[in-house]
Amino acid sequence: MKKHNFYAGPSILTPYTIKNTADAVIDFANTGLSILEVSHRSKEFQAVMDEAQALVKELLEIPEGYHVLFLGGGASLQFAMVPFNLLQTKAAYLDTGVWAHKAIKEAKLFGEVDVVASSEDKNYNYIPKHYAVPDDVDYFHYTTNNTIYGTEIRKDPDVKARLVADMSSDIFSRPVDVSKYDIIYAGAQKNLAPAGATIVIVREDALGKVTRPIPTMLNYKTHADKGSMFNTPPVLPIFSALQTLKYYKEIGGVKEMEKRDLAKAAVLYEAIDSSRMFEATVKDHEDRTIMNVCFVMKPEYTELEKAFIDFASTKGIVGIKGHRSVGGFRASLYNALPMESVEVLVAAMKEFENNN
Repeated sequence: MKKHNFYAGPSILTPYTIKNTADAVIDFANTGLSILEVSHRSKEFQAVMDEAQALVKELLEIPEGYHVLFLGGGASLQFAMVPFNLLQTKAAYLDTGVWAHKAIKEAKLFGEVDVVASSEDKNYNYIPKHYAVPDDVDYFHYTTNNTIYGTEIRKDPDVKARLVADMSSDIFSRPVDVSKYDIIYAGAQKNLAPAGATIVIVREDALGKVTRPIPTMLNYKTHADKGSMFNTPPVLPIFSALQTLKYYKEIGGVKEMEKRDLAKAAVLYEAIDSSRMFEATVKDHEDRTIMNVCFVMKPEYTELEKAFIDFASTKGIVGIKGHRSVGGFRASLYNALPMESVEVLVAAMKEFENNN
């Protein structure tokens, strides 16, 4: 039975990425060696790193003066690396979910943090609006997409402060004006590659401004100066990321990906909103994510939640159980997920509703 993978991360990858990575595990670049064992200093892997960095710049239209880094440690390490490198006096943060909250906690270790707004009062089921970002902060940090709660900010904020964004779960799903940002970071395990690598896009002239000493491995300049080769990088995820980036370019780039993602989300939200049994957790359409659609049973049907998950599994649908802080269901519609899988999920929802 074909599987329809809605896991929130690690998550679905394109068949192109999986096949090429599997081939490289056997024989990488005709070296007779596996990508699992080849030296990261080899000319063959250096070519992988160079092409991956170049494609990130091309697909996101990154202007001159930025470095593209592939680092270990996940996006969670960036919660500390960002303020370590950028926070001299005060930073502003928007609190829109668990990951934003954790980033705020880490930043407070390095300086003053102004939480300009929070949606915690309603379990993060909306995006705060009409907040003010002080002009004198070192940067304004926000999380673009909230995987647990199903909200997303799909427009670059219009503020005077320099921006820092965690784009772990929606990078490459929309065009971004990178010139507004000092740092964009994203764990690879959502829209790019297996877990283990983190993309960091960092503006060169944003570095070197803080007076504190920075440990070598936590200093962006260390990695920027060495092209992400200061120490052994996560070789396999970077190779897989390159395959995904090549696929994105082949199908038409980020604008085409956004078109497909919007279409998938529209089909699923329409099914939820027209259902007698299901309802979305995020009511404001403007705040709804197109990456991680969260929904629950209406109150009179809540006892059927497990039954629906079991029913969906008979259709090959996996990974739709909602996060424990929200409950219900979560369908992650990452770039690699085909429309076919969304249609299978919608059909299962309608069949289950008709049967119950």
